[in-house]
Amino acid sequence: MSEVTIVEVSPRDGLQNESVLLTTDAKVELITQLVEAGARRVEAVSFAHPKLVPAMADAEAVMERVPRAAGVSYAGLVLNRRGLDRALTAGVDEANVVVCVSETFSQRNQNMSTEDAMRQAVEVVAGAKAEGLFTTLTLATAFGCPFEGEVPADRVVALARQAAASGVDELCLGDTIGVGVPKQVRELTARIREAVGESPPLRFHFHNTRNTGFANAFAAVLDGVSVLDSSAGGIGGCPFAPKATGNIATDDLVYLLERMGLDTGFDLDRLLPTATFLSDQLGHEVPALLPRAGTFP
Repeated sequence: MSEVTIVEVSPRDGLQNESVLLTTDAKVELITQLVEAGARRVEAVSFAHPKLVPAMADAEAVMERVPRAAGVSYAGLVLNRRGLDRALTAGVDEANVVVCVSETFSQRNQNMSTEDAMRQAVEVVAGAKAEGLFTTLTLATAFGCPFEGEVPADRVVALARQAAASGVDELCLGDTIGVGVPKQVRELTARIREAVGESPPLRFHFHNTRNTGFANAFAAVLDGVSVLDSSAGGIGGCPFAPKATGNIATDDLVYLLERMGLDTGFDLDRLLPTATFLSDQLGHEVPALLPRAGTFP
């Protein structure tokens, strides 16, 4: 493997957990900076109900103004058919639908059982594919739940089988509350590949809540996973996950991967100022370390 694709999630997962609500202008500026720094897949918006996730209330306005550069694909988080209809009207290129592995988390996050969420997700995937969108199904809380504790690997694998049967283009495993460790990453990767083969390909979404996110990303790369989520500045987290402290930082991840000889397509010199922009907009320093330490050599 010579390259790793980074799905930049700061405009969506990054901003949704912040107390400061950025203006539409600021969101468009953030996305523009990311694209200019080399981002080619950007999860730009969520089509959740605005009352539940106020930070994403202007999804359509943001999508109307994002830079439509060649080779750049914009994803929207979609939870149901209504969300998909909004996403299609807004002009996204990808639809990411989420199913929570943990039953309790599913009830609190989506107000439905995991079984119902998967049934709904399969319908969304079918509808999105019919309209020509690239589709991702994310299994959230795949590594642990704040309410139930450990999440059985057997349950993750069983849901992965259902996701694969839907014909989804990509399967993402999410460590929603940042409790995972590399051993889990490698075991889940092996077991899911054994269950469904190489299709759909795996993608991982790690949070750095307990400082294991980058170790987990490295473990995934060791097993040939070539798509990872990250957030500029390391901002973000799930509003429904207690004590969330942020995603793994794109800045730090790009440095790690590029120093390993893997191409990410990002230009760090152009990316690093985005952390300062975010700090200014949010009113606090972002968690990423590379913007403070600088690149090397």
